[in-house]
Amino acid sequence: MVDLMANYAEMARFGVAKEEAPFFLPPYEWYNQQIANWTTEAGFTLINYTSGTLSHADYTYPSLGRQYRSSQTILDSIWEREEKDPHGLNGFLLLMHLGTDPARTDKLYHQLDFLLQELKRRGYQLVPLRELLP
Repeated sequence: MVDLMANYAEMARFGVAKEEAPFFLPPYEWYNQQIANWTTEAGFTLINYTSGTLSHADYTYPSLGRQYRSSQTILDSIWEREEKDPHGLNGFLLLMHLGTDPARTDKLYHQLDFLLQELKRRGYQLVPLRELLP
């Protein structure tokens, strides 16, 4: 909790109040009942990405061997999930990392504009978390 509050103090320096950023995604997307409880007690909303795509694997790099997922593989997994789910990607939370290991030269965030434009072309409306998770 101390680390989290230190992060909010730093965000406040840039004009972002706690009330404007009420969502908490635990490190490594790992949580249990204890984390869920203190998140709620602290006034945050615990979230996680929607499983079923490889969007979260954008931190991997080639020397990880079989764990590595290229940006194209990740994008393909998103479109495959859309095809398989009767609701498509409606309500999906895709996880992308702003910073990744320098060994990953194929940065998924370089594909972000393409991904967003393609989602819009396919009829999706991108909304803030506060609208999706009131």
